[in-house]
Amino acid sequence: MKVVELGRQAYAPTWQAMKDFTNTRTAKTEDELWVVEHPSIFTQGIAGKPEHELSIGAIPIVKTDRGGQITYHGPGQLVVYCLIDLKRLDIGVKKMVSIVEESVIELLSQYQITAHLETGAPGVYVDHAKIAALGLKVKQGKTYHGLSLNIDMDLTPFAQINPCGYQGLKVTQVKDLADNKINFSNIAKQLTQLLSHNITRAQ
Repeated sequence: MKVVELGRQAYAPTWQAMKDFTNTRTAKTEDELWVVEHPSIFTQGIAGKPEHELSIGAIPIVKTDRGGQITYHGPGQLVVYCLIDLKRLDIGVKKMVSIVEESVIELLSQYQITAHLETGAPGVYVDHAKIAALGLKVKQGKTYHGLSLNIDMDLTPFAQINPCGYQGLKVTQVKDLADNKINFSNIAKQLTQLLSHNITRAQ
């Protein structure tokens, strides 16, 4: 599995690149994980409801084709896009979601952070505060979009929305929970290694 480090990139061109990759890949195309940070932006999922946009202000909002409701991306948040051929792996989207969530939980445990899932609410939580959001698009058995993990960012824009469609949902980040000093690049590398291993092992 190829890991592509994109650095900080605007959301819309990255989304288009994911679609282009998915539309042109073949049965032999290697799966990829794209590591990226985005400038401040809200993204609204395919079934997103406008009532979850509370006070957007100057931050742009993009209606996208992933699952889920509205969320926020910004500097200091790790985004990993999962360009995976589920059909080739012979796994379903629910299994893929589970792999992503469990990989994040495994990563956080390495920082002595005890994370958990919430029934009926995709993503990863610590003490019922969301630390990682998840939204995938599946097209002809292939996924794009992926996950976002709050590492060391300004969390205040989350107050302008109902995060992921949940009123009053608290959000948190690794910096505020880890006992030791954290490094964004190290966390990105650790998470992509876990994802690569766990996705490959699911075959």
